Amino acid sequence: MNKLMKVISLAATIVVAGMSFVGCSKGSESITFFNYGENIDRETLDQFEKEYGIKVKIGTFDDMDTMYLKMSDSSVKYDVILVSDALMPKMINEGLLQELNKSNIPNIAQMDEEYLNLEMDPENKYSVPYMFGTIGIIYDKNVVTEEVDSWDIMWNEKYKDKVFMFDTYRDTMGAALKKLGYSINSEDPKELEEAQKILIEQRKLVDPQYGVDNGTSMIATGETALNMIWSGEGLNLQDEHPNLVYTIPKEGVNFWMDSLCIPKNAKNVEGAEKFINFVSGKESALRIADEIGYTTPNKEARLEQPEHVRNNPNAYMPKEVMALSELYRPLSLDVKRMYDRLWTEVKVSH
Repeated sequence: MNKLMKVISLAATIVVAGMSFVGCSKGSESITFFNYGENIDRETLDQFEKEYGIKVKIGTFDDMDTMYLKMSDSSVKYDVILVSDALMPKMINEGLLQELNKSNIPNIAQMDEEYLNLEMDPENKYSVPYMFGTIGIIYDKNVVTEEVDSWDIMWNEKYKDKVFMFDTYRDTMGAALKKLGYSINSEDPKELEEAQKILIEQRKLVDPQYGVDNGTSMIATGETALNMIWSGEGLNLQDEHPNLVYTIPKEGVNFWMDSLCIPKNAKNVEGAEKFINFVSGKESALRIADEIGYTTPNKEARLEQPEHVRNNPNAYMPKEVMALSELYRPLSLDVKRMYDRLWTEVKVSH
């Protein structure tokens, strides 16, 4: 898995390249791809364009809520979009996505069955798995001497001022719920209050630092030693720094899946189908996984990965850990407000 800086520079290259296609003649065929940041590589785009003569115009978003708001505006048109598991049911129910003609996307057969027919889109009527990952723990083994196999370590006062947690109520409340043995999607007020209680205790024990993307640089420079982190960033950092290790807690984690979909108002459905099929094939999936650092649902591509990648239980979880891990389910507005209130009280408790 390649360096984070390479991925960042890749994102800039893709955005610039995508912008350059705007000047193409009106007669040339194109598709527009609305993607979460840099989650594709330039070579795959080049090969698709060469093979099909279809230019790929790239638009990017920084968070899924932004994507949802744009797609809710019928005047905004994209041909392919990246959709998270948490937003998938909502977008399906609101009629924002169209059913796929899977006879035009035969490479879906290369996907591991474990990542198909998930509760967010049974039968994959609207989506093709693109990449998946987890939210786990990365730690500095030169500082952390205990075995790191549980969320409990994030409450160990031995590491006061060295713990980093996401500043997002769903993720951090989710970690606390898992530590307590509850579902990451709990809507039970008592369970949520218990999760809040131990997060307030955590503030007293270790005074965690909160953030999201900044945690990547903080652990790399030694400012922290135990971080919540996205698996792609965690595995990339592990490749870069011999003292850093990414692991999945035994209680289970948030397992997430980003998928490719075609919006209801797509202009070039045929081109979108060709694109989804192309990036879902073994060669593309293998290259994208290597460049971006996240795990691929393509079983044939996984077989081609280096042994230390394809057999890494912190990348491709064993069944017993997978069984304890959960996709986020959409929350009702009332439950969201409850989460938000409890999390705000955690933040002001110190």
